[in-house]
Amino acid sequence: MATWIYVKTQRNGYVSLCDPMFHFHLVRRFSLWSMKKDPDLEAALHRNRRWVVNNQIKNIIMRCPDQVASVKYLQKKFKTLDLQGKALNWLKKYPCCFEVYLENDEYYCGMTKRMMFLTQEEESVKDMQEPLYADRLAKLLMMTRDQRLNVMKLNELRRNFGFPDDYLLRIIPKYPQIFRVVNHTGRRSSMEIELTAWSPDLAISAIEKMAKKDGREPCFPCSLPPTWVKSLERFEDFNSTPYISPYSGFDGLVEGSKEMDKRTVGLVHELLSLTLWKKASIFKLGHFRRELCLPEKLNVFLLKHPGIFYVSNRYQIYTVLLREAYNGSELIEKDPLLVVKERFGELMQEGLHEYNRRHYLLNLEKKRNRGMIMPKPEKRRNQSDETSEQDKEGGDLGGIFDPEERKRFYKVLFDDNAP
Repeated sequence: MATWIYVKTQRNGYVSLCDPMFHFHLVRRFSLWSMKKDPDLEAALHRNRRWVVNNQIKNIIMRCPDQVASVKYLQKKFKTLDLQGKALNWLKKYPCCFEVYLENDEYYCGMTKRMMFLTQEEESVKDMQEPLYADRLAKLLMMTRDQRLNVMKLNELRRNFGFPDDYLLRIIPKYPQIFRVVNHTGRRSSMEIELTAWSPDLAISAIEKMAKKDGREPCFPCSLPPTWVKSLERFEDFNSTPYISPYSGFDGLVEGSKEMDKRTVGLVHELLSLTLWKKASIFKLGHFRRELCLPEKLNVFLLKHPGIFYVSNRYQIYTVLLREAYNGSELIEKDPLLVVKERFGELMQEGLHEYNRRHYLLNLEKKRNRGMIMPKPEKRRNQSDETSEQDKEGGDLGGIFDPEERKRFYKVLFDDNAP
């Protein structure tokens, strides 16, 4: 008798495993994110994960009075940082970055002197980079349909582009000839930044700059190994059509056409080129679907171009990364702000190593006190010393472990004609 197994689906209730529609949905869902893993690029994404969390903790502490926060307050913020467990345990893992102390039966956290020095250096780099941030923001606005962006949406990606948290007060008022803040409804959620002056000097993409430098027509570079034959063929076919700048208008472009797809690839490429790590969350990019005319299923669209983009679902956070920007797991060109942030990452790693070493020695001492670790016996000097001791004590086994002696032993044992 046949046994039917049913599984629950989100939309259609229960469906049988034998139902062809189940296999269709399973294959379709898998194919949305089916991209061959690149260990180097996955390592680059993994390396940034802890840094991002600790950088957010640093920003929280800096906004607190005297730059000291209670651990209870940080514990409440852990949910927004997508962290589990106790905040106290996390902070103690990075003694080179954070100082944890007990006062009036409550734990508090501040930053170490080395951490404060790097924070001040980061702020000085941000001051020097303000004109660059203004240009970067202008380029973002120039790629939109109406040359304006919602502030709340932009805040989701401001750290990707290196913008300071207070960019609305720090950058916008200094460039009134370029930017303007508008709010037609009076609600905070409807506040927008608008471009007031178009700059032809900024309307040049990274692809066009590289082509001008090399003296050739603009086209996308491919970062796939030669074994990806079919993907390379599709890339060559895609790259054979003329490049369309993301700073060009939308006039004459039809949604779903090859020309529109070409412009969309160029737009996402330019967006990633403007970020610090040349990567961004696909989910957050989707917030700008209307302003940038992005396809509804951006993830599926990006997977069609593996020679240009790398899509990862590490930590269930779907990320798109610009392949050409990396050599192995290392960025080829690093923003000055990113150099300072990497020094912060090195300090964080140093503290983590110190914590792990201290934790290991503490556990080792506890096991010794409990008698769980026996003293190791002294190793004998060599095999000849061991054999000579056995000979002296009469413990010689008659060379039975010698191959030649073993052959003679079995010959005497089983051969009737042996002497």
